[in-house]
Amino acid sequence: QVQLVESGGGLVQAGGSLRLSCAASGMISSINRMGWYRQAPGKQRELVAAITWSGVTPYADSVKGRFTISRDNAKNTVYLQMNSLKPEDTAVYYCNADIIVIGNGAYDYWGQGTQVTVSS
Repeated sequence: QVQLVESGGGLVQAGGSLRLSCAASGMISSINRMGWYRQAPGKQRELVAAITWSGVTPYADSVKGRFTISRDNAKNTVYLQMNSLKPEDTAVYYCNADIIVIGNGAYDYWGQGTQVTVSS
């Protein structure tokens, strides 16, 4: 019914930038919250940033001042601009969205994940 498709990951040198995108499609009535999580090898998945209609939730301390989340409601898309990347930012980044499905209820959806690798 609903899909989240991520793009924009890749390999970048430390200090570089990447922009992740996540587009939601399908039987969407509205999207409440959209966010980005990441999971590094051997670590738990952690919230990087999220955005709702009322604003942005606090960024993870490790990315404050370097990452910026934004959304285009007309395109049902959320972005994560990542600047000044560090090797410790290396992880699989997952898009997450709280979506109200047409004719149904609210459900939590995840993207397939996109790999971000930062070399030193």
